[in-house]
Amino acid sequence: MITTKKLTKKYGDFTAVNNLSFNIQSGEILCLLGANGAGKSTTINCLLNFIDPTSGTVEINGLDVAKYPLETKKYITYIPENLMLYPTLTAVENLDYFTKLSGIKFDQAQLELFLTEAGLQEEAHHKRVKAFSKGMRQKVGIALAIAKDSKVLLLDEPTSGLDPKSSIEFMELLTQMKNKGVAILMATHDLFRAKEVSTHIGIMRSGVLQNYSKTTDLSLNELETIYLDIMNFKHVS
Repeated sequence: MITTKKLTKKYGDFTAVNNLSFNIQSGEILCLLGANGAGKSTTINCLLNFIDPTSGTVEINGLDVAKYPLETKKYITYIPENLMLYPTLTAVENLDYFTKLSGIKFDQAQLELFLTEAGLQEEAHHKRVKAFSKGMRQKVGIALAIAKDSKVLLLDEPTSGLDPKSSIEFMELLTQMKNKGVAILMATHDLFRAKEVSTHIGIMRSGVLQNYSKTTDLSLNELETIYLDIMNFKHVS
């Protein structure tokens, strides 16, 4: 569902992503780990066709994103670190607006059902989003993915700033999406959550995928050791 083939993105002399290749099948979660500037967000932006690769290709469901930008976006829901919703609209109104942008129309009861499935409490459905916590806003994003029946979920630091309870709830939602066959790419700094939820883990540094592993092949301690070694940090036991 998600493929990069020798993806490279340069800004002048600076290489943000260098010769990156990976595949994510339906029902898999790839967590990309790495420091700020490692190339994680650039990779996601290429998949969204927000920026053009310098070379290489990115594909969604076998379609080249550069050649089929509108078609590929139909498969995708994107949840950035800070999800932009209309603050004066309610959760239901935001969901109604964004699903209509995707060419889909639902009645109020259906919209409320999607929000409930995404874990948003019923009493919050008709509250203005400006009063929402980050975790509540992320649930509106998940509700949009459910409503669109998205086959691909792209996440950029979605748990940054979440309290532990909200972070656990969000990971549970991702597991549910994975079990429904959604292909998920998540850029994160959180090694613990990556180990907990992913099927595969990639570690990037300076635009290069330095390590790619099946999550079940690594213990958390092994993952931490590999990560710190790639980042050139000393591992303190």
